[in-house]
Amino acid sequence: MTTSQALLVDCDTGVDDALALLYLALSPDVDLRAVTTVGGNTDARQAAVNTLQVLELVGRTDIPVAPGADRTLRGSLPHYATHVHGDNGIGNVRLPSPAAPPVTVDAVDLIIETARQAEGELSLLATAPLTNLALALRREPRLPEMIRHVTVMGGAVHHPGNITPLAEANIGNDPEAAALVLEAGWDLTIVPLDVTMRENLTTATQRDLLAHGSAASVFAARVLDVYFDFHEEVALPYRGSACHDPLAAAIAVGHVTPLLAPRLHVGVETGDGPARGALVADTRGMYLSYPERADANARVVLETDGRFPERLVERIRTGGSAAA
Repeated sequence: MTTSQALLVDCDTGVDDALALLYLALSPDVDLRAVTTVGGNTDARQAAVNTLQVLELVGRTDIPVAPGADRTLRGSLPHYATHVHGDNGIGNVRLPSPAAPPVTVDAVDLIIETARQAEGELSLLATAPLTNLALALRREPRLPEMIRHVTVMGGAVHHPGNITPLAEANIGNDPEAAALVLEAGWDLTIVPLDVTMRENLTTATQRDLLAHGSAASVFAARVLDVYFDFHEEVALPYRGSACHDPLAAAIAVGHVTPLLAPRLHVGVETGDGPARGALVADTRGMYLSYPERADANARVVLETDGRFPERLVERIRTGGSAAA
């Protein structure tokens, strides 16, 4: 008998968050307890609507969704990535209005309440700026004791950043929040651009999804168009995209085992210079096979096998009947 894994996802539902949500909602061994949203790819309220719409595609209207912070800890607005994810965050694909609205409790309270209800069992997956998690830590200092594990998709170690030469969007949009989360003392895994940029979705991915014909798989294929446009123009030498959030989701629930994931000391640059938002991982032991170090605060995924997109397609294709 497979034991289900209790999970809360904090996201800013854009294209890759949507694929990650489909993957998790369709995984029988994942108990998706709640989803909270934050400003990032789009604003927190739009991200919550997107989340509800995506979950309804696979009949998961049972999962509470709560919008949260739309401003960083400094009080500024994030730089919304509509040029990457479309005007509505989900590739300009229009879905029916959700049958139910977000829950009335705010995201921070939902994180804390869900953690209390499943103390020691609940894991967190953050695929967005870390403002909600930082605010939850401030509101409930015991949170790290209550959470089983935290997985963060964000940062870049040896890889360039994607919003500045050094900063990745989820860390760079709210470096102060990221610093609080990294310093919290919980069991933490970071999934940076170093691996998510090497797990690629392609036009073959789209064809495989479209061929199935279910509402979920057709949506997943269509939502990639805008995402592919961006990547083909600025990031990849072919039509395709990175697989950021779905890969982090699979690592969070143990479906992907990293080939290399040393425990390192990791911090965030919070100054106002050109390195603001950079993830600072101490990799000086790389030529010694990353020896264990006493000050390590995170497991950092640096290599995966590159085959996850195939598994993502397989999982999404389980969501609903194929067209006749």
